[in-house]
Amino acid sequence: MAIKVLIADDHHVVRRGLAFFLRTQEQLEIVGEASNGKEAVELADTLKPDMILMDLIMPEMNGIEATKIIKAKSPEIKIMMLTSYSDQEHVIPAIEAGASGYQLKDIQPDELVRSIIRIMEGENQLHPKATSLVLKHLSGNSRSVRRPIDELTKRELEVLKEIASGKSNKEIAAALFITEKTVKTHVSNVLAKLELADRTQAALYAVRNRLVDQEPPSA
Repeated sequence: MAIKVLIADDHHVVRRGLAFFLRTQEQLEIVGEASNGKEAVELADTLKPDMILMDLIMPEMNGIEATKIIKAKSPEIKIMMLTSYSDQEHVIPAIEAGASGYQLKDIQPDELVRSIIRIMEGENQLHPKATSLVLKHLSGNSRSVRRPIDELTKRELEVLKEIASGKSNKEIAAALFITEKTVKTHVSNVLAKLELADRTQAALYAVRNRLVDQEPPSA
């Protein structure tokens, strides 16, 4: 069964050129054309395409807003952004809106067809520039998300490691050259920051977060 494709682009020549070429492909069936995002939303609702080739910058409603609405109403519809923009301000919002693909308009026609088919098979198809931006974005996000263990001071981490090795407060004090009272303070801070109930849980936490490589001592 042919893949039903809807083309959304405000440039008549681009839209007609895409439709003309894609109609030559046996695997594809062009079911409609939209000249702006609002039309794309309306046609997606009535025509129920399998795939929408969506331009980004269009009058009345842009491609990102149209994508959000379409994916909210019909999550099964796949959307590929086909645009001239490859900057982060366009790529990231498009992917977050639900686009399964992001290709530039200089893509080779045969590669465009392959991308459509791969998306329908469950793959994501991103232009290399888009892939680079997405990975950079994800990397930045992962660095920005702080874990509870990141809140521990250097000394508190040292105390946590000593707890995991099964040492008493007295032994930790001797190992780190601090007073037993100071150790008690650090232990209390560690338990509070990590939201743990006792030393055994602290030891397990240390092992699970690879601060030590041995099993924690039994309670």
